[in-house]
Amino acid sequence: MNRDALKKKYIQIAQMYYEQNLTQNEIAAKIGVNRTSVSRMLKKMRDEGIVKITINYDLNDLSLAKQLEQRFQLEKSIVIPVDPAQPSHVTLTALGQAAARFLEAHLQDHDVIGFSWGSGLAAVVDALEPSETYDDLLCLPMIGGPAGKLESRYHVNTICFKAAEKLNARSIMIDVPAIVEKASTRDDWMHSHYYDEISAYWKKISIALVGIGSIQNTGHATWRAFYGHESVQHFKEKQIVGDLCSHFFDDAGKEIATHLSKRTLSIPLDVLHHTRYTIGVAESQGKIPGILGALHGRHLNVLITTEETAKGLLALDKPKMP
Repeated sequence: MNRDALKKKYIQIAQMYYEQNLTQNEIAAKIGVNRTSVSRMLKKMRDEGIVKITINYDLNDLSLAKQLEQRFQLEKSIVIPVDPAQPSHVTLTALGQAAARFLEAHLQDHDVIGFSWGSGLAAVVDALEPSETYDDLLCLPMIGGPAGKLESRYHVNTICFKAAEKLNARSIMIDVPAIVEKASTRDDWMHSHYYDEISAYWKKISIALVGIGSIQNTGHATWRAFYGHESVQHFKEKQIVGDLCSHFFDDAGKEIATHLSKRTLSIPLDVLHHTRYTIGVAESQGKIPGILGALHGRHLNVLITTEETAKGLLALDKPKMP
């Protein structure tokens, strides 16, 4: 049987199992094979991406999500159940799927979609389904590149390009590092025609997807490599709890100037307050202070996180007594 015929057969079996709700024994009888063969074929379909199984995490623990929405005045919160002991890539996949489904459900024609960098954002793009539903979408980076300090799959340009491919959209690349060597280099860039063009697009962003860094997560090799050991100590002295697109803030969400501020090339933080949705994709106990700071500063209006992290946010954010 040639490959095309085999693929057609797989699709027929998938339809019988997932859409017609036939059992594996019933399918085996229809196509003249044993049940074990049907089971192997169903697994192979998932492995090869012929069948994709996604979970609607939006239906899980609505009470916990509602608590987050009410406490932090969010437009939407999605809380996903994951075992804290499971591998990190499983949690990332779940977060990515939940964020991708939210994005797909809320896209509109002519949307401008902004992305930051990192493993969480890469997981979102990996989970997007190919679509030609919308007209004139644009994907663009909201921060410069990591200058060789990050795996290429987590680079903001890679994320934007892959998202544009999935959504049948246009994409813009950014050809400058997030943090340059000298303040004068940043000044030159900000007076260029290229900056005028990309900053004009930043002001048109309708949906932004961001990861959140946290000072308590500084043991993470990627975060430390990006900012450097000396910077981490500087952040602690400034009482910084987290960052978003390399803008640093305290526990109230107030942006704090650092030794990197005049060398950083990224979207102004206040621009994110004017989007239709700014979606934070973040989890872990170590990130709770950073996520809380972002929420207190109203830098997000959508949060996608895990059950454990959600409970930690609510526990740490004690209502102030009058």
